[in-house]
Amino acid sequence: MSYPNCTLYNMTNHDTDTQSPSPITGTTSNGVPFLAIPPTSDLAAAPIVVLWHLMDPPRSEAAFAAALPLAGLDAWKLYLGLPGFGPRAPEGGMDEIMANLMKDAPGLVHGPTHVQAADEFPGAFADLRGRLDLGADAPVGLVGGSMGSAVAAEVLARGTSGARTAVFVSPMLDLRTMIDAVAPTFGGYEWTEAGTEAAKRLDYVTRADEVASAGASIRIVVGADDAPFMAEPAKHVAAAIGADLQVVPGMEHALAEEPGIEPAPQTAVARRVDPLVVEWLRAGLGNQRDGS
Repeated sequence: MSYPNCTLYNMTNHDTDTQSPSPITGTTSNGVPFLAIPPTSDLAAAPIVVLWHLMDPPRSEAAFAAALPLAGLDAWKLYLGLPGFGPRAPEGGMDEIMANLMKDAPGLVHGPTHVQAADEFPGAFADLRGRLDLGADAPVGLVGGSMGSAVAAEVLARGTSGARTAVFVSPMLDLRTMIDAVAPTFGGYEWTEAGTEAAKRLDYVTRADEVASAGASIRIVVGADDAPFMAEPAKHVAAAIGADLQVVPGMEHALAEEPGIEPAPQTAVARRVDPLVVEWLRAGLGNQRDGS
């Protein structure tokens, strides 16, 4: 089957040296880069999983697909790129991103990335539904890592996906707590108007009811060795919304090695997280056999 304005992209499984179903890459009509992995069964009826990557490694859609391939889940897997990263990184690349983080991380990086990704999702999803002939009634799940989890939480809160299940991995769910904790290391941070607005939006401890209102079953995966300013808000959100909480021993925050831009061999931690994500999605999406 051919897909308009898409490119087939061969992604080798680095551990088994076998070929996955040929991923499809492209850019949606509203400018979102994507990597889509087709299911092995009925293309039109298969469930759909939308995934957003981390700002830490893996920090691109292709790298996230290598880290969390959702092995064994027979579904459409749509990996969307975050604004400002991957193909949409600024001209100066990671150096420019780091400079903006040092200048005003919430106002110049976290806030814009978060709100733009949520704003552009409905158009991107509608475009991919038509372009890839995704089933209109196919069940939908969401997955996010760190900032990607904040995007998934926002999409749930806005009710723009119809998702029935979601998994947040190493989630960043309280921006102010994170910035206040790390700022002293970098000489302090004076909250700007833009930063304050970003922190208000990206506060799912306070906004937990909005996330829960979507009615999706949610699993939150937290590293036992992740920083408290990341892990504790995630645990608070899990308790507030009745989410399933999985604390993974020996896991920190990232799911890949630096630089985390290109696909890389799956780390031992990511290899442990992937089945936790698949297990929850398979249950939440329903009628899932053990595919590949």
